[in-house]
Amino acid sequence: VQEPEEKKIALELLETEQAYVNRLHLLDQIFYTELMKEAKNGKTVPEEVVKMIFSNISSIYQFHAKFFLPELQKRMEDWSCNPRIGDVIQKLAPFLKMYGEYVKNFDKAVELITIWSEKSLPFQELIADIQKRKVCANLTLQHHMLEPVQRIPRYELLLKDYVKKLPPESPDRDDAEKALEMIFMVAKHSNAAIAEMERLQNLWAVYQRLGLEDDIVDPSNELIKEGPIQKISTRNNSTSEKYLFLFNNMLLYCAPKVIQVGAEFQVHLRIDVDSMKVQQLNDMEFPHTFLVSGKQRTLELQAR
Repeated sequence: VQEPEEKKIALELLETEQAYVNRLHLLDQIFYTELMKEAKNGKTVPEEVVKMIFSNISSIYQFHAKFFLPELQKRMEDWSCNPRIGDVIQKLAPFLKMYGEYVKNFDKAVELITIWSEKSLPFQELIADIQKRKVCANLTLQHHMLEPVQRIPRYELLLKDYVKKLPPESPDRDDAEKALEMIFMVAKHSNAAIAEMERLQNLWAVYQRLGLEDDIVDPSNELIKEGPIQKISTRNNSTSEKYLFLFNNMLLYCAPKVIQVGAEFQVHLRIDVDSMKVQQLNDMEFPHTFLVSGKQRTLELQAR
């Protein structure tokens, strides 16, 4: 008898989940546990570093091994009299928000492995030793660590397929559609976490170029545009090269520093967007010019 398509997909979900739990076991119970043990003995790296590398992998492992996998197994054993997985996946979906933290931390974790492998030979050797074991299947720690990052998109694809293959009158239709919607929201949630992380990293990089002046460093700011600009000096009819950073709440008028140690720019003037006025000029001699005025002073600037 040909198995119905939706059952095949449900079985694939179960099989990949079993393989996934084995992978999480390797990450949490072998890599994390053994590296932690050595760190506690003061032999390899600080304990803090090991914790930062593995983020919240333990919670993720416990959830899948003790809850989601057993529930799926139970379901597939009862499939003949209860052909449904939608409700189980609905219970799973909210917990997938735990992945936001892991995914957000992933790049940092991989970087830490590289840095400390160079700094600490025992750390490097312990990882190499675990990687040689059969359970690692000739793959690196970094490779195994990528698995949780790819798991939610995998659920989404399998479930999409499952919903597509369900017969219209299937008792699982409503639940499966609702489950897919929930997984979709969670996938968006972890993407949003990554986007937020990137925004903060980019913002921090801009602050470093500006020399980290206290009054401008604010994590809620958003950089809208930056670029070079000419400052027109009406006194002697000349221009000089300056640089603007426009944030959602302020405009920073800067000069490039000649000696590039530390900061790249010197902030000359900060104009709050609230009280800022911009006026276009029709200057024959200097095209593309405009005035920007704040509370303190007015600048005559020329764009490219």
